[in-house]
Amino acid sequence: MGNIVAIVGRPNVGKSTLFNRLTEKRQAIVDETSGVTRDRHYGKSIWNGKEFSVIDTGGYVTNSGDVFEEEIRKQVLIAIEESDAILFLVDVISGITDLDESVAAILRKTKKPVFLIANKVDNNERIYDAQEFYKFGLGEVFCLSSISGSGTGELLDTLVESFKKGSLEEDPDIPRFAIVGRPNVGKSSLINALLGEERNIVTPIAGTTRDTINSRYQKYNHDFFLVDTAGLRKKGKVYENLEFYSVLRSIRAIEEADVCLLMLDATRGVESQDLSIFNLIQKNKKGIVILVNKWDLVEKDTHSVKEFTEVIQERIAPFKDVPIVFTSAVTKQRIQRVLDEAMQVFNNRNQHISTSQLNQVMLEAIEAFSPPSVKGKYIKIKYVTQLPTKTPSFGFYCNLPQYVKDPYKRYLENKLREKFNFKGVPIQIFMRKK
Repeated sequence: MGNIVAIVGRPNVGKSTLFNRLTEKRQAIVDETSGVTRDRHYGKSIWNGKEFSVIDTGGYVTNSGDVFEEEIRKQVLIAIEESDAILFLVDVISGITDLDESVAAILRKTKKPVFLIANKVDNNERIYDAQEFYKFGLGEVFCLSSISGSGTGELLDTLVESFKKGSLEEDPDIPRFAIVGRPNVGKSSLINALLGEERNIVTPIAGTTRDTINSRYQKYNHDFFLVDTAGLRKKGKVYENLEFYSVLRSIRAIEEADVCLLMLDATRGVESQDLSIFNLIQKNKKGIVILVNKWDLVEKDTHSVKEFTEVIQERIAPFKDVPIVFTSAVTKQRIQRVLDEAMQVFNNRNQHISTSQLNQVMLEAIEAFSPPSVKGKYIKIKYVTQLPTKTPSFGFYCNLPQYVKDPYKRYLENKLREKFNFKGVPIQIFMRKK
């Protein structure tokens, strides 16, 4: 299972540069779409064959003098709680500051691996200067220059060595569902409604992290793991910054699941934070079912469901092909349907369509509306096949793949969705050279 690595440190020590270096220009997974913060930083990295997620906590601080120190303290606490390893960045040019001291004091108390990194070390004299950071008592000081990248290899070798081996050895064929959403939308109530008083049918299997519990659910012809990240926390002062916290919280659940049940609060509508989580699920290529919870509290007339559905679809466009279920965890309304939909999405995500069937349907669609010619060149798509990936992706083989633009890829995706059931599943379309 994925490991999560958080980068902490005071402002301007180079956290974003290090983040970009680790995730190699790979698109940071969360776009700047109406997200919670302007520069949310979450991306994937791979080293020596081990994949991990990197979070730059820098994007979450609200810069205001006195609050500042408190904010950084909070972030460090959240990072300690939610990640598997911490990269603590300091700046060799400015040396030790009071803020560094207070971050170091918090990090000394954690049992998680902490890597102390002196940044901006780009000559031998600075290697000498970096020795002063040993007095933090955090062990070895890694010297690197995140701009030029020197020293990163050594750090990464040590970092991936520290990852624990995943302990999730259970049956991989059993689906994993995660319930995600903003705090207080009713995730815990839904989990309790599902698992009910019959907690004995639940075998809690501790996940790779001390805080994701995979409960096995077996009744009404269903058999799956519920990746439960809710309600395992004492509420602390740390969570005033709920945006940062709940996104960080969701990342782990999303990465461990096959299908994510994204819960919205019917009394609040669709909020920007719901969309951030939706985008996270989509970018991680997981199945999605949207649950509108607390539906029992909404004043309804005959159009309510239809209107609410339209509002949601408008906000999540262009990926609108997602099941939406109106539920109430308290009255257990439509709980059974939630499971049926989640199961259906799981099956949609795992289906494999034969090449002959694909070509029959898709070549006809391509003939009906062929890709627009570019610079007088005609694009001919010869055949299509489903690629052997974990999530549905399709290769369209053609003479000029570089000229096929997004709107046409969307047309192809819509045709695929019309003919085959990919409801709730993100699809990838690749143009390949024949």
